[in-house]
Amino acid sequence: MSATTSGLTGTDKIIARKEAGIGWLVFNNPERRNAVSPEMCLAAADALEDFARDPGVLVVILRGSGDTAFVSGADISQLAGQFETAEGRDKWERTWQRSSLQLSSMEKPTIAMISGYCLGGGMIYALSCDLRICSDTARFGIPAARLSIGYSVAYIRQLMELVGPSAAKEVLFTARQYTAAEALRMGMVNQVASVADLEAVTRACAEVIVNNAPLAIINAKTAVGELLKDAGKRNMTLVAKYADAATASQDHIEGRKAFLEKRKPVFTGR
Repeated sequence: MSATTSGLTGTDKIIARKEAGIGWLVFNNPERRNAVSPEMCLAAADALEDFARDPGVLVVILRGSGDTAFVSGADISQLAGQFETAEGRDKWERTWQRSSLQLSSMEKPTIAMISGYCLGGGMIYALSCDLRICSDTARFGIPAARLSIGYSVAYIRQLMELVGPSAAKEVLFTARQYTAAEALRMGMVNQVASVADLEAVTRACAEVIVNNAPLAIINAKTAVGELLKDAGKRNMTLVAKYADAATASQDHIEGRKAFLEKRKPVFTGR
């Protein structure tokens, strides 16, 4: 199945499409290195909500249009006057959070396919994904200290969970850009590929996930998410519920049969 759903977003700056179990969300603002405007944030949230509801979408991939940038940050030209008042800053934060929280709370696995610049708000989107695969030309950074922009605890925690507190401080204090090799060494990304191979490598990773048991993946993602929370806020009852659902499913029976018959299993999510 392949369907373009960009009409759903109301803007050509966000392109959403579905293809063989994968939902693709494309930041399509190449003339501004895919910088994200408030309109694009809201459109991205609409597309992500649609992917979350659609049982045919098993994995979501985020990417930027072209090879120059994933997302180079917020489109500052769209924000003139907004940051001068508390009301304006709060409105922008709520607009951004609608898409970033939709992404980080999604039950389905998410992958950031990163080519070129991944800066500021682009880092928020990348960190909100489960996996990050980048090109060897990718550049990462959070320039907030150069712009006197404050980041919420939630975003800083996402960074710290990946790279550790000391490296997170370095990223935030220096505001410098990191190469793909440095990002891999820090644990910021999972894989690095050439620009030419990036889409194929990302697609291959997504296809492996698509062909695995959806209920087991939901269980795993939920468990990791709950274990990252403070002990008093963990919903381990939900984790146990998803674990039981996976093991009691028809997919578990299919997985056992396929193993014994030495063939690939065909999972249905039931």
